[in-house]
Amino acid sequence: MTVTDDKSAVEKVEMVSCTIDGFEIEVPKGTLIIRAAELLGIQIPRFCEHPLLDPIGACRQCLVEIPDAGNGRGMPKPQASCTTAVMPGMVVKTQLTSPVADKAQHGIMEFLLINHPLDCPVCDKGGECPLQNQAMSNGRGETRFTGTKRTWPKPLPLSSQVLLDRERCIQCTRCTRFSEQIAGDPFIDLLNRGAKEEVGTAEDQPFHSYFSGNTVQICPVGALTGTAYRFRSRPFDLVSQPSVCEHCASGCGLRTDHRRGKVTRRLAGDEPQVNEEWNCDKGRWAFTYATQPERLATPLVRGEDGELEPASWPEALTIAARGLAGARGSAGVLTGGRVTLEDAYAYAKFARIALGTNDVDFRARPLSDEESRFLASSVAGRSIEVSYTDLEKAPVVVLAGFEPEEESPIVFLRLRKAYRKNRLKVYAAAPFATRGLTKVGGTLLPTAPGAEAETLGSLIGDESRSDVRTLLETPGAVILAGERLATSPGALTAAVRLAQVTGAKLAWVPRRAGERGAIEAGALPGLLPI
Repeated sequence: MTVTDDKSAVEKVEMVSCTIDGFEIEVPKGTLIIRAAELLGIQIPRFCEHPLLDPIGACRQCLVEIPDAGNGRGMPKPQASCTTAVMPGMVVKTQLTSPVADKAQHGIMEFLLINHPLDCPVCDKGGECPLQNQAMSNGRGETRFTGTKRTWPKPLPLSSQVLLDRERCIQCTRCTRFSEQIAGDPFIDLLNRGAKEEVGTAEDQPFHSYFSGNTVQICPVGALTGTAYRFRSRPFDLVSQPSVCEHCASGCGLRTDHRRGKVTRRLAGDEPQVNEEWNCDKGRWAFTYATQPERLATPLVRGEDGELEPASWPEALTIAARGLAGARGSAGVLTGGRVTLEDAYAYAKFARIALGTNDVDFRARPLSDEESRFLASSVAGRSIEVSYTDLEKAPVVVLAGFEPEEESPIVFLRLRKAYRKNRLKVYAAAPFATRGLTKVGGTLLPTAPGAEAETLGSLIGDESRSDVRTLLETPGAVILAGERLATSPGALTAAVRLAQVTGAKLAWVPRRAGERGAIEAGALPGLLPI
């Protein structure tokens, strides 16, 4: 999956104008005040608000004064700018120009800090904490609270990777809304009511989700922290680098933080056209393999006794060259699907020129001749026609040999988003309905293992499934074919025919990050680099 330009016609957007802190601005109808202020460079403090979550107005830190709501009358009390939409002629005053708004924000901050502990010196969020920053800019210099702060045993493990410090929580509900709205895993929620309210999970029910790490990243106060990073470093001691996840083919943008040459954590990058601001737990935490002590650090050469012994690089390369020269014309090269595009090209060129063989392949997995023909005719050299935006706008998506939540988590999140926002219809040709299919409101097309070709063919000729065929004939329909389809005879051919008959877009989604590039690099028998 990748991103392509959206060539659809641009719809006319109704605009409204308002005045914020004396500056007039025109924004699309329905724009929230907090967003309009950002366009003017005015930062309104907030905790619960997140651009990818539904607005809720839980923390009340973003209060603003509205002396004129656009009807000549003002709001009697400060309003939450994260839930109030701009109206024509509205006049808004933020904390920068309104003593009323400034006093309200100071009061809210004082409430939020009543039970919050002074953990800043040891909290992992220290140095990049919105609560720290906004307590300085929009809070009082001293506290009037003389009571006893609420305390809890800590940390409370929600899962093997996520820890909870309940006394730090300000009930902004970012984590609970992410779990319910984005991931579809409502395992974490607000418990109890009033002064006893806390965030947590049901008893004996751990936070099982492929996306739980995102709750750590979006928590604004350090209530949720990651086991792997806890107490390891301060943000200002880290060097950050943009990177791309090396696991599946989603292409997620990441931010990799390292200190003294060692990676300490990975965060989801801000890639609106790919993974937005999310990533899966594998991409977030599965990076320690690079520093495992059992990895080979020196070349090993097998001696006359058959045992592997350490050797110098010149000695090892000489022996390897001698052995490969003797195997010229009778060797094969298996690159795997995780190498870079450049490495795949080098392997393919080395196999054909140095070894004199065309037996080079990236598919270290079950495969078929049918798949080789499909990759050569329908994938290699072709521009990628299906983007993540296309998935969100599609009227229907048919999954064949593909389970998004397991194989390409960001595809799953986009399908989940399209289901929530646009009521996307998803159909899956599979033996049973998975948890992921249920979370995108999908419909199962019951298919015995190996009978995928029959099911896909029935979408063309079987009148009982004419409703699916009609949807596939709608402009923008998408068929997603996973690599497992190669193990079912005739299935890939049936998928191509279904796309041709209905006019739907067909996308092949591999499981590994380097497989699409390996095809272009010629790491496939009978296929030269494009």
